[in-house]
Order: sequence, then C-alpha cells, then structure tokens
Amino acid sequence: MTQPTKTIEVADPIDLNMFEQLREQLSSKVDFAELAIAVVIIILGVVIGQFIARAAAKQLARFADGEGDDDIPLRYQPLLKATSRILRYAVAAIIFWAARVAWEWEILSQLLIGFSLALAVALSAYALLRALNLGSWMASLASLALFAFIFTESEGGVTSLTSLLQKASFSVGNYSFSLLTLVSAALIVIFLIALVRLGNRSVTMVLERNPNLDDGQRLLGEKLAMVAMVIGAFFIGIDMLGIDLTAFAVFSGAFGLAIGFGLQKTFGNLIAGIILLMDRSIKPGDVIAVGDTYGSVNKIGTRAVSIITRDGKEHLIPNENMMTNEVENWSFSSKNIRVRLPVGVSYLSDMELVQDLLRQSLEDHPRILKRPVPRVLMTGFGDNSVDFELRAWIRDPEEGVANFRSDIYNRIWALFKEHDIEIPYPQRDINFRNLPPGMKEAMGNSKAPPKKRVTKPKA
Repeated sequence: MTQPTKTIEVADPIDLNMFEQLREQLSSKVDFAELAIAVVIIILGVVIGQFIARAAAKQLARFADGEGDDDIPLRYQPLLKATSRILRYAVAAIIFWAARVAWEWEILSQLLIGFSLALAVALSAYALLRALNLGSWMASLASLALFAFIFTESEGGVTSLTSLLQKASFSVGNYSFSLLTLVSAALIVIFLIALVRLGNRSVTMVLERNPNLDDGQRLLGEKLAMVAMVIGAFFIGIDMLGIDLTAFAVFSGAFGLAIGFGLQKTFGNLIAGIILLMDRSIKPGDVIAVGDTYGSVNKIGTRAVSIITRDGKEHLIPNENMMTNEVENWSFSSKNIRVRLPVGVSYLSDMELVQDLLRQSLEDHPRILKRPVPRVLMTGFGDNSVDFELRAWIRDPEEGVANFRSDIYNRIWALFKEHDIEIPYPQRDINFRNLPPGMKEAMGNSKAPPKKRVTKPKA
C-alpha cells in the first residue's frame, strides 16, 4: 500500500500582459496641461512639506526642552533634524495622495504623481526607521518594499505588487503559503519594532517634562511602559499575521520550562530592577558603596546597575546582588554627609590658638555647608599628642571625599607652619635592664651609647 504524497501546487499564473497594456496607454495622446498641473502639485507638495516640517520640528524640540525660546539646546538638535526630515516627506506624501484620489488623471500624470507618492512614503519611512536606530539595511529593505507596494497600487494599468505576491503562492497539504505572507510578516515585525521604540521615546519625553517626578520614578515609568508596549506589540503582530495561538498549545509546556531554566537569572534581574525602582532604595545619581565598589549610580538597567567610580571605571552589578547584599547608600534620604578629619598637636602648643586655626581652615570653603555649623572638638589626650577632630557637612559626595580631606589638610598644614604649631611624631623612652658591667660603666661615663667593636676574623 503506497503512502499518500504531499503535493505542491502553484495557485494562478502571473499575468505578464500588464506591461503591454501599460505601453498601449502610454502611446495615447498626452494632455500636457494636466501634466503641468501634476508637476506644479509635486513642487508645491515639496515646498509646503518643507515649511510645515521646520515649524513642527521646532515646536517638538521646544516641547522636549520645556522652554519657549528660539535657541534649541544642542542635545535636541538630532531630534530637530530627524523630525524635520520625517515630516517633510510625510506632509508631501499626504498632499500627493489627496491629489491622486481627488481627480481622474491620465496615465502619464497618474504615473508621475503615483511615483512621487511612493517615493515620499518610502523616504519618510526610511528617515523614521533610521531615527529610531534601526539598521540601514533593514530600513532600506522596508522602504523599498513600501515604495513597490504603493507605486503599483496607485497605477491602474499595472498589476499591484500585492496581487503578484499573492499569486506567487504554493500549497503543502492543507496549508497554503505565498510570498505576500512572508513579505508582510517581515514588514510587520520591522514596523512593530519601530513603533515600540517610538513609543518608548515619547514616554521618556513626556516623563522628563513632569517636574514632580524624580529620576527613579521617571526610570520606573519608562521600564513599565516598555514592558507594556512590547507585550502589546507581540499580540498586535500575532493578530495582524493571523496566527492561531492554539497551534502552539502543544509546545507551550516545554517552551515555558525551557524559558524557566534558561532565563531564570535574566527574569530575576528584571524583576529585581523593577522592585529597586518601585521602593526607591537606589536611584540614578545616588552615591553608594557595594563591597569594594564606591561610586555614583549611572543607570538601573533591566539586568544590572551601572556604577561609575571616581577612577572613571563603570561597574555593572546584577540587580539581584543589590537586593540580597548589603548596600551603603550615602544619599538615600539626603546627599548631605558629615566628614571627620582627625588632627594631633604637641602638648606644648597653645590649645586656644590651635582651635582657632582649625576653625579658620574650615571657613569659606565652597563645599562646606553653613548649616549644620562646622565644629572643632578636642577628643582626647594621646600618647604623643593632644587629639582634635574637625567635623564638617558637605552636600556633594559624588564629587569625592578624599579630595575634600586633602584640601582641608593642606589648609591646616599652612596655618600650623605659619604659627609654629608642632605636629608631633611618636617618641619612645628605652630602658635597659641587666646590662653587662662593662657596658653599664661605659654608658654611665658617656652620654653617647657605646659603639660595638667589630673585629675581622683572622684568615
């Protein structure tokens, strides 16, 4: 008994007589007046698009900046240029489309307007995709496909590309496939990625405009919006492609198990990062210490927290480690921190003068806060010195603490040197016991300690 074979059948042959029909239409009489009107419409579309694009781009850049002046900040210049380029072609495409549907044009004028419409849409799509940091090859292929679809759809004498790709189909068993399905799937994926990135940037711009939100709340809003947009884009893409999710029911268990084991750490770090942003225990700009790493938080990503140290090194610490390990946050509730500077002076010094000089070293320093007031305290009597401690508050630990200590100690050194205040060094009295008789007599007759005689052995 023979096994049934799967057959592959081509649906309908492609009609290649469309080019002959187009040639016959082009050989007919040309209405030059109508052709001139079409050319004028194209020129007006380009000029109007340029004018509207400049005005709209400036308004968008001012909205992002939050200021009403004419000087757009340098960091918004790329946004200004990208928006102007996108709107220039988009407005022109709208004008060409309105002209195309508002009048029954002859074939040559129709070709000219249809070509201009397809080109404007393709250039606008390319500028948008490149502004969203998609690859040049991806943007070029998507724009070329859009150009071909729109140009063939707008021409009455040419079979549309949709029909051509639909006819280039084949069947395998009970399933039918066509090139149109593959091209549509690729375009849908590209433009959904672009839509997610555009939405993310729009949310970021709106959140930056809200003065009531701090950096942590803005970042949390961006992350939550990003997750929501990715999930929404996934289901939109499934719906647009017509994919039945019940077909994946057989593989859902094994697929979920594989994700659970393979991406366990990834999802753990993602959830940990969202929790850090929600409880606001660590925010961008905070000065923290984790183990041997000390620096300011640059950003909280989906996988790790970026910390920039005073050496300029960027440490990436997984979000889970920030949740489970001990973290010292210098600016959790306030960036004000107290710096202590111990100083010792000789017992022979004038203590009132010493305290006046120490207070003077703290005066007029740009980083020291006026409130709380800096203080100079005598903390004890040491073995070799009278111990003092300077206590001062600063509000910018991200600028460094070691350089602040060095600056104050340099001031103290100059003031002590000017007023002959001695900074003592350790001194020890040595008592000798059970000395040999000869050495004891020698030390009694001489203030200098006896020298040890070294004799060379005879050869």
